[in-house]
Amino acid sequence: MEPDAGGPDQLGGAPCRPRVERWARWAAGASLPRETGRARALIDHFGIDVSDFGASKAFYDAALGPLGLAFVFMVPPEHTGGARVGRFGAGRAEFWISEADRASSPIHFAFAAATRQQVRDFHAAALAAGGRDNGAPGLRPHYHSGYYGAFVLDPDGNNVEAVCHSPG
Repeated sequence: MEPDAGGPDQLGGAPCRPRVERWARWAAGASLPRETGRARALIDHFGIDVSDFGASKAFYDAALGPLGLAFVFMVPPEHTGGARVGRFGAGRAEFWISEADRASSPIHFAFAAATRQQVRDFHAAALAAGGRDNGAPGLRPHYHSGYYGAFVLDPDGNNVEAVCHSPG
């Protein structure tokens, strides 16, 4: 199997050993082969604890729709100790929210947008879903000349961003 050919994941079968071995070679100083067919992502998936699962699910359902992301999976309660855990993504789980007694400390994270219009649509949808404005859509040239982003605070105060790095 090639390093990025896919294969079983840790939930469905054997661990992704070829990918682990590939990254181990890189950590030891070997050069990485060129990724094929997709952009290399720094983070595969991430999650946050939320204080109100229903409110957060409704917020992210609305805010992430313009970015092509949707709610894709609810983890069965027998696998979570009874807590509600849901996943969002584009065909696979990339962002998780987990019901908790208390939300994670507020953090900043950014979702990639393919176009500046998607950034504007994200911002409008997030505000309509109860998010609080934390930076209107626009260029942020202090980051780089093509950085176009928008920021909102989610129901737990996380600084959620959509960003497009393409010019125009």
